[in-house]
Amino acid sequence: MNDEIPSLQFDPAQVEDSVGYLLARARTMISRGVDESLRSLDITHSQGSVFLMLFMGKCNTAAELSRDLFIDSAAMKRTLDKMESKGFIERIPDPNDKRLFKLELTEDGKNVAQKLPPIYQEVLDLGFTGFTHEEIGFLKCLLRKLLANRPLLETR
Repeated sequence: MNDEIPSLQFDPAQVEDSVGYLLARARTMISRGVDESLRSLDITHSQGSVFLMLFMGKCNTAAELSRDLFIDSAAMKRTLDKMESKGFIERIPDPNDKRLFKLELTEDGKNVAQKLPPIYQEVLDLGFTGFTHEEIGFLKCLLRKLLANRPLLETR
């Protein structure tokens, strides 16, 4: 097996064809679609991501959310402050470490979180119009492979 890293040539004259540009544009397109769809719930895409991570039990601290969602700690604090002021989350002191807080969705927060999956699904269905199941599966495989390289970028 060849483990050589392919060189992705960057030509400023052809930026529209670069992998980074295409990934960024695709993410922005989906993110804006989600933001628009979440407007009726008076939350943002960033807040929606936090709702889902807490609801699924994937994260329960601000630091975990920041790491997993690639959001800096100051922006995460602002997001959590906003969600707390709306009554969607509670910060519970960690009994083992008084410096830390565990995050929990309130009943209102859980109600909002339960409404999110169909909203996200609708946006993704529209965004992936014209894609076959095989193409979506292959894209997911490639994106997982890309994400597996996270440690390489964090140790640079």
